[in-house]
Amino acid sequence: MAKTKYYFNSQTLKYEKVKLSLGIKVLKGLGFISTALVFSFVIIALAYTFLDSPKEKQLKREINTLSLQYEILQTRLKQFDVVINDLQQRDDNIYRVIFEAEPIPLEVRNAGFGGINRYKSLENYDYSKLMIETTKKLDVISKKLYIQSKSYDELTKAVNSKSKMMASIPAIQPIDSRKLRGSISGFGYRMHPIYKIRKMHEGLDFAAPIGTPIYATGDGRIIAAGVERGYGNRIMISHGYGYTTKYAHMSKFKVKKGQSVKRGDVIGFVGNTGASTGPHCHYEVYKSGKPVNPINFFFNDLTPSEYVTMLEVASRDNQSLD
Repeated sequence: MAKTKYYFNSQTLKYEKVKLSLGIKVLKGLGFISTALVFSFVIIALAYTFLDSPKEKQLKREINTLSLQYEILQTRLKQFDVVINDLQQRDDNIYRVIFEAEPIPLEVRNAGFGGINRYKSLENYDYSKLMIETTKKLDVISKKLYIQSKSYDELTKAVNSKSKMMASIPAIQPIDSRKLRGSISGFGYRMHPIYKIRKMHEGLDFAAPIGTPIYATGDGRIIAAGVERGYGNRIMISHGYGYTTKYAHMSKFKVKKGQSVKRGDVIGFVGNTGASTGPHCHYEVYKSGKPVNPINFFFNDLTPSEYVTMLEVASRDNQSLD
């Protein structure tokens, strides 16, 4: 209840009630309402500035989740790009050399997207830069895959016309993947297990139990089957077309010099002879007398995912077994 106010009337010498006119009452009411509105506006402004509504909190969570997904996608795109670049390298330096086809020029493989701004619709957003970069990478990868697909179409025609060559070129692993034990030591400079120095390792080491079959990786003729210093019991196969393969540290042979073999024939068995620190098959591929990375020649018996795994394992900078 509002308090009653009095004032002292000096004329009547009495205390009398204060009576407000209608205009003053209206002004006071308006003043109260105005003050309340100002305070309400200030409180709401502060709340919207420093406090999030439930809807805003939900939207921010969604934005953070999308940002994280974009970053994960960026990482995966980088991984895909590494694999595609390796496919391009193999295409230009292995497959096209084999089939006497000209490499695809880099300016064709890496050509940009000219013309109008393709990404204008993605501009003026909070995360425009992230969205545009991701979309650009997708476009580049899509174009690389398209060019690579066309290249493989061209090579497929060459394969059909050179079936004898394809049967001769090394194209499988010398050891069944299911028989492998432990890691694979790859091609390149590796720590030597005996001398403890970094030394060029000109092949791949496939660790497997003694007695595991070793297969010829392509059609050819046995040009050596005997003991070689460091390699122990080793076999060499001439495949023609400039290709030779070597299989070392065998326990015993199943073929002899001068014998013809087909891809997939058993030529011997895994052993631990020569300068070897454990049972394995040391496998080398030579093109025109020069050692090349054998991992580029496993295109007949590995799926794309298995090849990616093999590539990752073989590229580790570990210690060789011989």
